[in-house]
Amino acid sequence: MVPFSFAGHDLAALPGGALFWPARRALIVADLHFEKASWFARGGQLLPPYDSIATLTDLTALTVVCAPKEIWCLGDSFHDAAGCERLPSRAQVMLRSLTGTLDWVWITGNHDAGLIDHCGGRIADEAEVDGLIFRHEANLQELRPELSGHFHPKLRVSVRGRRVARRCFVASATKLILPAFGSLTGGLDASHPEIMRVAGRTAQALVPTENRMLRFPLAA
Repeated sequence: MVPFSFAGHDLAALPGGALFWPARRALIVADLHFEKASWFARGGQLLPPYDSIATLTDLTALTVVCAPKEIWCLGDSFHDAAGCERLPSRAQVMLRSLTGTLDWVWITGNHDAGLIDHCGGRIADEAEVDGLIFRHEANLQELRPELSGHFHPKLRVSVRGRRVARRCFVASATKLILPAFGSLTGGLDASHPEIMRVAGRTAQALVPTENRMLRFPLAA
């Protein structure tokens, strides 16, 4: 857990791309994409059907470490609006155990817009929490500090002649874009024009290690 500051708030970056807000005991994740594999399977593309269990296992482990009171999911939590219906029984039990004991909020995204059956918790299009705006996709016109997901940012660098990709946060003075937390998610290069368009030329890629935060200017 690596502490850092954003818009005057003390936050901490966690393994897998989650964010912890100690003052609220809030755990924040983006782009879980539950039941992505089963969605592809319906179209004939067979993938190992364990993505939801893997993501829930990782998320449950973080609740043990952080002991949060709140969990905020910043959109695309399900790969489609009917994803909850397809969750295997074990995954449903795991998810309902979490939503039944925590103050859980699903911010809707482009994949799960129209979400109705959400296995507990409550649904919102966006939210303002102690001066921070929580939404799925960053809004270029938003002047208030904002947390979002959607882009699945990854930092790609060369290390000793080998290309390495790591999930990363993208941060500017008023934008903090979280990486995808889901186990079956790809990633967009952190310096991609679409990310730079909303984050700005001063944005940095933040990569938490075991005990410190690595910062990479993206304009470079």
